[in-house]
Amino acid sequence: MKNILLILLAFLFATSCSNESNKLDLAGDWQFAIDQKDVGEAQKWYAETLTETIQLPGSMMTNNKGFDPTLKTEWTGSIYDSSFFFNPTLEKYRKEGEIKFPFWLTPNKYYKGAAWYRKEILLPSTWKEKRVILFMERPHWQTTVWINGKKAGMQNSLSTAHQYDITNLVKDGLNAITIVVDNRSDQVNVGPDSHSISDHTQGNWNGIIGDIYLEAKEQVFIDDLQIFPDVDNQKVTARIKIKNHTEVSTNSELKLQVNNGNSTLETLSKPIAIKAKDQIIEIEYSMGQNVKLWDEFTPNIYEMKVALNIDGQTQDIATSTFGMRKIETYDGKIFINDRQIYMRGTLECSTFPITGYPPTDLESWKKVLGAIKESGLNHVRFHSHCPPEAAFTAADELGIYLQPEAASWPNHGTSLGNNRPIDDYIIAETDRIIKAYGNHPSFVMWAYCNEPYGRYVPFLNEDLKKRKEEDNRRIYTAAAIGKSWSVNPESEFIVRSYPRGLPFKKQPNSSFNYEDRISNESRAYVTHEMGQYCVFPDFKEIDKYTGVYKARNFEMFRDILNDHHMGDQANDFLMASGKLQALCYKAEIEGQLRTSTLDGFQLLGLNDFPGQGSAIIGLLNVFWEEKGYITKEEIKAFCGATVPLAKFNKFVFTNDEKLSIPISIAHFGQNDLENVSPKITITSNGVQLFETTLETKTIPTSQLSDLGIIEFNLNKLSKASQCKLEVSIGTFKNSWDFWVYPTEKQPVKEDAIYYTTSFDQKTIDKLNAGAKVLLDASGKVENGKDIVANFTPVFWNTSWFQMRPPHTTGLLIQENHPIFSDFPTSYHSDYQWWELVNGQQIMQIDNFPESFRPIVQPIDTWFLSRRLAQLFEVKIGEGKLIVTSLNIDPSNGPASSQLYKSIVQYMNSVDFNPQDEMKSSTIEELFEVKVRQKVNMYTKDSPDELQPNRKKKK
Repeated sequence: MKNILLILLAFLFATSCSNESNKLDLAGDWQFAIDQKDVGEAQKWYAETLTETIQLPGSMMTNNKGFDPTLKTEWTGSIYDSSFFFNPTLEKYRKEGEIKFPFWLTPNKYYKGAAWYRKEILLPSTWKEKRVILFMERPHWQTTVWINGKKAGMQNSLSTAHQYDITNLVKDGLNAITIVVDNRSDQVNVGPDSHSISDHTQGNWNGIIGDIYLEAKEQVFIDDLQIFPDVDNQKVTARIKIKNHTEVSTNSELKLQVNNGNSTLETLSKPIAIKAKDQIIEIEYSMGQNVKLWDEFTPNIYEMKVALNIDGQTQDIATSTFGMRKIETYDGKIFINDRQIYMRGTLECSTFPITGYPPTDLESWKKVLGAIKESGLNHVRFHSHCPPEAAFTAADELGIYLQPEAASWPNHGTSLGNNRPIDDYIIAETDRIIKAYGNHPSFVMWAYCNEPYGRYVPFLNEDLKKRKEEDNRRIYTAAAIGKSWSVNPESEFIVRSYPRGLPFKKQPNSSFNYEDRISNESRAYVTHEMGQYCVFPDFKEIDKYTGVYKARNFEMFRDILNDHHMGDQANDFLMASGKLQALCYKAEIEGQLRTSTLDGFQLLGLNDFPGQGSAIIGLLNVFWEEKGYITKEEIKAFCGATVPLAKFNKFVFTNDEKLSIPISIAHFGQNDLENVSPKITITSNGVQLFETTLETKTIPTSQLSDLGIIEFNLNKLSKASQCKLEVSIGTFKNSWDFWVYPTEKQPVKEDAIYYTTSFDQKTIDKLNAGAKVLLDASGKVENGKDIVANFTPVFWNTSWFQMRPPHTTGLLIQENHPIFSDFPTSYHSDYQWWELVNGQQIMQIDNFPESFRPIVQPIDTWFLSRRLAQLFEVKIGEGKLIVTSLNIDPSNGPASSQLYKSIVQYMNSVDFNPQDEMKSSTIEELFEVKVRQKVNMYTKDSPDELQPNRKKKK
């Protein structure tokens, strides 16, 4: 029986052995056990056969291991909206087996604690005199290893491979490898909301992903290879660490060779004296005269191979890719290879709902980063986490600039610089990340963490000094921070939130910039977490969650919408709110590009964020796919390397005005645009009204350039018109809609209309008698007055920020309704609606008939989905009534005046024939002063950075 077992094991070894004779692939079946009570070590599980099986690479969740989520599940992540646990209307989602959480995606199974993994492996006889290394690419996250019942050690990197030298613990024949993976943060609290571990994003999974193998090394081998390009002198310095376990000094040779896929450079041989201990050897290697540089436009990649020869025999070979690239900051700008660049970035928050963990294969990362590049961006910040190696490799190939971080958001329950374990951990993690990924040319920026709390300034300053002196392959900053955070003096560049937000409390325009917000900062500056404009959830997306996470939050939001009798409007809400979201992103990005002192921005985000209360803020969904209301190509038009700009001081005009629009271009392309003639057209309803060509010139790259001013008399437009101005410069195009309304020459005829601001008995009597009534309810609404609407949509989401206004995500408009016959509009909010809706009251119409649909319908936060209106029509008695809480005061502005005119014209026409009959008491209820149930958040907590009494971070 024993012989049969050995034969079988030998067969398994042969089938699991890689093509390289020095590696044994450990992927496949492993024995498994959950150690929920932490008894495994005391009971010597490392010496026992485990009863379950699991597939690695993978996680407990991908193997359907763990427990069903319950109300008592101990999650990893802050919950700042506890209303779910108390709100009686949500009781049905708190039932055992039917749990649906609004905070984040719901895993099929969940487990936090120790889990044991065991595998028996037969070592080749040829490994007898070699070092044996256990390699695990990405465990999550703390591992303790036993080999044949003896402990090999513990490691806890969240960002790099765990590698154990198990040479002294293995034996001839069969060896038992036991690994305990613990995903708790008891020993080191990196912050429960860190995207490296939080249930808000990838989830706090337990397992091992990526490559898992045993590797045989000689007793003397190359332990590390770091490559430092010198672009100016067309050479690189290879810093080679040699590990010697023999305690014998010897003469040897290192051979260096570089190729770029098409050609191989000369081999450089260097004799060396290997000492009887570890040593680092630096060797300069000439790259020749035809060096190919790496950047976003020309992502040229080289590979260096270093061979260690002893006594004429190749002892070890180390290889690494790299790029000839330098990055510097001076004069407040960022330069790559002496070219000023602009970081057009987004955050990647480790959101991978199918597996629950980041991919480790190249193609998956090419898909993610490819979607980012297709949308015009060139930069990615990995918020409080560091991606696997494949992300860097994909970015190298695609030409994308990366900013990883040391797996921590030291806030919300922890802090930095206060002598906690996180202090040592974040420095050690930085060391590990730079060693593992430092050769990648895409790794151009470094931040230790996100928004730290504590004494982080003095703590990080010392390490910043050291990093800048030791390694110039990237630029360094302490942390990505909000505007109330202190800036580290040693940071080479700033990532901070001052220069963001739309100044749309005043009339929208496309001439604003953020110069005044950063005028006191001389260092390079990148805007922190820009955007965060919400869109209504896409419930069609629910079926895409086919893996370890389900969109139970979306299911809950869909149920709430159905409960309020608006389920049939879900896609309309998505599309209408999406158009407003896209408008806001476009406006703010263009404002960033108009700020000549800025060096870039980091969106939050290009894709949706599934946690922190469900932040549906992406122009793309969580899977990096389009949602239907804007394409990647359309995003690139205002977010690419070259963006034409038009400076409107407003978007609503009267036809007695003259359009005077400065035209400029933000050009950060590869080369100057030589001898181009900017073309400007103005159209309305497909008819061209104006065309001109500006002066032919060469537009230099790496700057914002003025191109000229176009002028156009609007008196040609005799009726209300929606127009489009388009700027074309070669293949680069951008456009802006604007509105022109005629100056009123004749007073609006209201003779047959009773205009009132009160729904009183007189109004009711007139309606009963058959009158046409226009009820201007602005400022008089009681049912709905607690709902705050601005022109811009919800920021991040109303759950995470305790119902901080605004509460709505735009308007759904019946665009083809005859009431708009003299007020051109689409089905969604646009700039002409700003003076009508910004700061105006909303009517809550939950008491209206279920099928009732208003003409102008604000879209509520999806956590509540209340039925809302700002313009509707009904029949009461023999009369016809229009009610609006929009600002239709003609003195308010041309859009208000024009809508008022269009409403009156409609009421005077034969088209005015409301189909919905209503009792007067239903309308009266909108204005009744009485106690109404308000939104109860059931908590006074809020995210730390918003707590008003919190001490300022130092």
